Amino acid sequence: MKEWFEELSTFVEKDRISWGESVLDLHSRDQSHHTPVRPDVVIWPQEVKEVCQILRFCNEKKIPVTPWGAGTSLEGNPIPIKAGVVLDFSLMNKILDIRAQDFQVDVQPGVVYQDLNEKLRHMGLFFPPDPGARATIGGMIGNNASGIRTVRFGSTRDYVLRLKVVLASGEVLQLGSRASKSSAGYDLLHLFVGSEGTLGIIVEATLKVVGMPPDSSAMIASFVDLREAGNAVFEIMRAGLEPGALEVLSEECVALIKKESDLDVPLKNLLFVEFLGPSMNYLRDVVLAAEELLKETGADTIQKGIGREKRDILFKARYQLGEMIIRNHPDRGFLTTDTAVPISKFPQLLMFARKITHGLDIPAYIFSHAGNGNIHVALMGKKGDNKEWSLIQEINERLVKKALELGGTCTGEHGVGIGKRPFMELEHKDAIVWMRRLKEFMDPNGILNPGKII
Repeated sequence: MKEWFEELSTFVEKDRISWGESVLDLHSRDQSHHTPVRPDVVIWPQEVKEVCQILRFCNEKKIPVTPWGAGTSLEGNPIPIKAGVVLDFSLMNKILDIRAQDFQVDVQPGVVYQDLNEKLRHMGLFFPPDPGARATIGGMIGNNASGIRTVRFGSTRDYVLRLKVVLASGEVLQLGSRASKSSAGYDLLHLFVGSEGTLGIIVEATLKVVGMPPDSSAMIASFVDLREAGNAVFEIMRAGLEPGALEVLSEECVALIKKESDLDVPLKNLLFVEFLGPSMNYLRDVVLAAEELLKETGADTIQKGIGREKRDILFKARYQLGEMIIRNHPDRGFLTTDTAVPISKFPQLLMFARKITHGLDIPAYIFSHAGNGNIHVALMGKKGDNKEWSLIQEINERLVKKALELGGTCTGEHGVGIGKRPFMELEHKDAIVWMRRLKEFMDPNGILNPGKII
């Protein structure tokens, strides 16, 4: 590697390549429980040609290359498990162009999506996918990130119009167009969305953005039983009310939120609903219809017409829930499950999650992007306690297999990474053979984020 370091150092300025121990440690792990692995070197590219030169060299020498956004992943997606080179894209962070009249932006992969939205809001626009953490656009595309507002606006895949990708060989590939739709040829563009840097490395993207809704109205309903909350989700979706957010929080989550934020809500299972619309008159009618549905499905209490201040507190608490859970269990690590099922099966999976976690000595927190049938269970295991971690892995496996039995998926938004790789064949069956062939064709030397997905 020492000889390789010297040659790699010719591609970038000296202050943008490092093999210092602290730098390697920072790029050895994401926010998951997976075992850290140090890379051999970290490089911060600033130009596309630098990425091309680095990949061309690494491909010739068969050196692994792992792209790095912000390290906020939850399945070990950017952990360089075969060491080698980590490409940190934090310096390729320019918003290249905003074409407001086309509802489009051109960005580099290191742009943080909150920073992009801060620029866009002055134009009445926003980029809807919202995973909560300070994720980069490159990481969001690589992971097909989702979030709280996916039920209304869709996931990252729905907003990618055009990509510039560097292949393992160092060749640059232009995919897609700036047209809002196209029927021209195979859809190679979306092949790279969700590929976690295993087929090519994204160096530029054209994204679709949308107009910011002028008004919103929120509701909170409490339920004694999680099944009733799940049924309420189905009824709201079936009624075509088009919520902007639809989140279920178990009473364990609510207790934590109340402890840390003094939010005035019942200590029960909660369903949080937000509606977005052109006027408050329109929203009043939608909220009234939702209220009737919530009463029919067994809601204990309903708070409606929630003001922006309380809504913002709840949204902030929901985004910070993961950090709250970790902070309140300093002696424990965590695994967060990420299954998703058809909306009609959501109550069934929700109750299955409750059943297999009830009465455990291990703390378990159930929360969900309910409108997408996407359920998370944060399971907290004592660090170094192999017995507890074996149980956590067993619960995770049972949840995945139940989701697949119900026609769902092992990962709704966290991606495959390391953690969901064992379930890929179970979910995709014979198609996994073609995924392997595709990987071998696109990356014959296996240098791109090796050990992920397949």
